[in-house]
Amino acid sequence: MLFAGTTEGRRLSDILADSGIAHTVCVATAYGEEMLTKDSRQDTKALRESFRSVCQGRMDREQIRAFLLKGDYCAVVDATHPYARAVTENIRSAMEGIKIPYLRLKREEDPKRAEEGIYYFDTHEECARELEKWEGNILLTVGSSKLGKYCTPALQKRLYVRILPDGEGIAACEARGITKDHIIAMQGPFCTALNEALIQQYRICGMVTKESGTAGGYTSKVEAAARTRIPLFVIGRAEEEGYSLPKLCEELMAVCGKNILWKSRLEIVLAGVGMGNPQGITREVEEAIAGADLLMGSERLIREWGRGRESRPYYTAQQVLPCLQRLQEQENGPQVRKVVILFSGDSGFYSGCRILLKALKDAVAEGSLRADLRVCPGISAVSYLAAEIGESYEDAWICSLHGKHPSSLARRIGERQKTFLLMSGAEDVVKLGNCLVEAGMEGCEVTAGFRLSYPGQRLLKLTPKECLAVREEGLCICFVKNPVPMPKRLTHGMADDVFLRDRVPMTKEEIREVSLSKLRLEEGCVLYDVGSGTGSVAVEAAMLSPHIKVFALERSTQAAALAEANRRKFMLDNLQIVQEEAPEGFRGLPAPTHAFIGGSGGRLWEILAALYECNPRMRVVINAVSMETVCEMRKVSKRFPVEGEELVQIQVSRMRAAGQHHLMQAQNPVWIMAFHFVPGETKGEKV
Repeated sequence: MLFAGTTEGRRLSDILADSGIAHTVCVATAYGEEMLTKDSRQDTKALRESFRSVCQGRMDREQIRAFLLKGDYCAVVDATHPYARAVTENIRSAMEGIKIPYLRLKREEDPKRAEEGIYYFDTHEECARELEKWEGNILLTVGSSKLGKYCTPALQKRLYVRILPDGEGIAACEARGITKDHIIAMQGPFCTALNEALIQQYRICGMVTKESGTAGGYTSKVEAAARTRIPLFVIGRAEEEGYSLPKLCEELMAVCGKNILWKSRLEIVLAGVGMGNPQGITREVEEAIAGADLLMGSERLIREWGRGRESRPYYTAQQVLPCLQRLQEQENGPQVRKVVILFSGDSGFYSGCRILLKALKDAVAEGSLRADLRVCPGISAVSYLAAEIGESYEDAWICSLHGKHPSSLARRIGERQKTFLLMSGAEDVVKLGNCLVEAGMEGCEVTAGFRLSYPGQRLLKLTPKECLAVREEGLCICFVKNPVPMPKRLTHGMADDVFLRDRVPMTKEEIREVSLSKLRLEEGCVLYDVGSGTGSVAVEAAMLSPHIKVFALERSTQAAALAEANRRKFMLDNLQIVQEEAPEGFRGLPAPTHAFIGGSGGRLWEILAALYECNPRMRVVINAVSMETVCEMRKVSKRFPVEGEELVQIQVSRMRAAGQHHLMQAQNPVWIMAFHFVPGETKGEKV
């Protein structure tokens, strides 16, 4: 039987349930019952409730005794609040003559014991008499049960009372003449920032608290009082007898004859703290931080949020996982239960949260970590800047440039009216300006937001040329407004005359479009364009999506230079020109998923064999204009395992003017072969 009135009591109940030990939890109020399952996930909650029953309501000595005699209990644990001495006396008295152990669970000792500006008292009466000597409003945080000690004529109208949000507490305040505008009904624990806000909101000149330990939010009250320079009046607690949580679990193992899983589930919250200013944090994240036993995050975030708390400057999986696993391996059980890992901005928006969350889920799945995982989002830089400048962002392109080279940046900005870009700092603003100037997009308007949400916030409206001179310090985000966006092309089909050509051979438009259709390219694919010539096929493929990687292989120096000129003309950073003959040029490149062979230089079999070795499941398209190559194409299926083989011949005629007449001029016929490699044997040998 567990009498739970503290955070430690609720924690013990969870540990017992996770260990498969049936127990009854006695709580005084319905609110106490609600708090037992407040932080549990649905699947965890169902498991825990199968081992936990709850008895709600206040009991006197006789009721407690009757309850104990009726049940089949092997021990009683008293985890009531250290100030609820009457309850403890009732439990002890009710157990007289009942031969089962009584185990008292102590609250954690608090490190904040002697600070300047803190006044200690043994009783509430002593504290109230001292308060009468002080002027100004008083924030009372000792609960509603001791309210009568402070409702003296000299104090009553100056009291602001913070209580739990239940009807019993509010009724007690009203019965003592506390008006509703002086009642603050909120569930703790409270972080330092929220305590500060209440002190400032109600012009508090002194705060009264019990020395309730870290779990009771005592540390946050000490810090808030120190920051706002108001006195803190503390009702000191007498030295408690009993066991710490780890030692009590050892006693229960001996009594129950069952192993208690001290590797209990950690409660891990991955939280986005928004732009950085504490005023911009969500209430959900604030409450998570207030209740944390351990904070993790970058050094910048730990400096901001970790004052007065146990913290680690960890935020990557390589740092976080070993630390969490060490916590679970502690000899006396984990002293840390709730872990909050902080990320700047929004946890789901270009955040390291995604990678860490996957690593944590994998560790839980494989059993190396026992944890409940939760993600609390924050306010992203994009939504903040959009609100500041009065723009919407549901119709914008959003990209992060943190530590990256802008990929086809000017072309993608050119296709849209609105673009938001997350940047590392002024150097990225300069890159943006260069991209826009080189692309002839000087009509764009750039809004750069530096140090958003902080007192030194700066919003700069810039032309692309003005971006080149930006020297502001701090993290930055930019909004680019393009007054004349180019319509985004939905299909391939570029005219031959848009390419730089010189005298280099080029796959003509109609052949190029059929070949691209036969390639059946997909997002994330890797395409080799072998014998690229001017690079027309490679350019059109790369323009379909920035998520396609294209490697154009060309042995001719002149042709490779022309392909590079076309790459720069169309601003394609996902296209790379490789001046080398195939198949030697394949070395060192990512494995292809697709290949287009426009010219083989008489080495078709070597090229196909090398491609098959790179990926025996890839898609291949071959063009041929000579009968010799066509004959070789017909033998592909005999030398390589393929499926879905297609062979088409295209004859195109183009109109040309002849004086006042127009004639159709025939182009060379072209054979187009397409197929998929499949794993198997080539030339009688397994590959």
